[in-house]
Amino acid sequence: MNATANIRINRKLKEDATKTFKKMGLDFSSGIKVYLSQVVRTKSIPFEIRTENGFTREQEAEIIKEAEWAMKHGKSYSNIQELHRDILGK
Repeated sequence: MNATANIRINRKLKEDATKTFKKMGLDFSSGIKVYLSQVVRTKSIPFEIRTENGFTREQEAEIIKEAEWAMKHGKSYSNIQELHRDILGK
């Protein structure tokens, strides 16, 4: 027996997804069914979730941790010439 699922999404997102599904030979409903079938089969989101910066959450957390450490413990420079001298060892 079939069930109905109602979701609210941005109109542009639905239009873009519909166009993409159509290029793959699917209608919107079939595309969503394929996605949900993969969620059930893999017991997970069937792709890697990334932040708006393109990193995984773990990668972004590590970058933030390293940046915070560098801000607290790293070197600082008064000007670009001082930085260049340090980099070039002069």
